[in-house]
Amino acid sequence: MNQLSGKVALVTGAGSGIGRANSQVMAARGATLIVNDLHEASAEETVGLITAAGGRAIACAGDVSNAAAIAEAIGRARRQVGEIDILVNNAGVASGRMAFEDIDEATVDRMFDINVKGAMFCTRVVLGAMKERKAGKIINTSSIMGMAAQRRGSHYAAAKAALIGLTKAWAKEFADWNIQVNAVAPGRVLTPMVAYMTDNDAYREDLRRNVPAKRQAKPEEIGYLVAFLASSEADYLTGQVISPNGGEVI
Repeated sequence: MNQLSGKVALVTGAGSGIGRANSQVMAARGATLIVNDLHEASAEETVGLITAAGGRAIACAGDVSNAAAIAEAIGRARRQVGEIDILVNNAGVASGRMAFEDIDEATVDRMFDINVKGAMFCTRVVLGAMKERKAGKIINTSSIMGMAAQRRGSHYAAAKAALIGLTKAWAKEFADWNIQVNAVAPGRVLTPMVAYMTDNDAYREDLRRNVPAKRQAKPEEIGYLVAFLASSEADYLTGQVISPNGGEVI
C-alpha cells in the first residue's frame, strides 16, 4: 500500500469532503501531502487527521482563483517539502440547482474563477518542474453534470465540462514530458457541500429511482480512484474521464 512513497502531492480544496478524502488516501499510500484550502483552519484540520494516522502533510492556505496568491502559497509549500509530483485540482464551488434565468453574472464569474481558472492557475505553477523532471500526474475533479444533461444548474455543468476539455487538451499537450492528465467525474457523493440536499424525502426517492447502486458514494471511494490515477499503475492512462457514479450514467 505504498504506491506513492516518495511522492509529493498537492490537493486543492482539501479542507473537507472529496479533497480531504483524496489527501488521506494518498497519504496512507506514502505520499507527502500539501493540503490546500481557502480556509487555513480547514486545511490544518486535514493535516491533523493525516499526521495522527502516521502520514506527512503540511497546510497551504490560499485562494486558487487568485493567480498571484496561489502561486506564492504553493511556492512556500514547495520550499518545505520539495517539488510536486501529483496535482489534484479539486477546489470547486457549487450554487445549488438554479434555473438559467436566475444565473447572474457574478454567479457565473465565481463558478468559473474557482472551478476552471483555479485549475489553470495551479497547473501553471507546477508544470515547469514536472516538465524538467519529465514526470507528473494531474488529476482534475469534474462532475457527472459535466458529462450528462440534467435540468437546472447549467453554469455548474458548463464549468465542469470545461475541466473535461482541459483534461483532454492537457493530456495531448503535456504527453511529450511524460505527464499524464486525467479527470474524475463523480456522481452523488456524501460531502458537506451537498449534505443539505440529502435530508429530504424527494431527494432520497430520486436517489433510489435513478442510481442503480441506491446510495451516494463515500468520499474515500473517490479517493481510491484518485490515488490509483496518481500512481505508476496508471502510467498508460491519460486524457480519460472516469466517473464513479453508482451507475447513474452508463
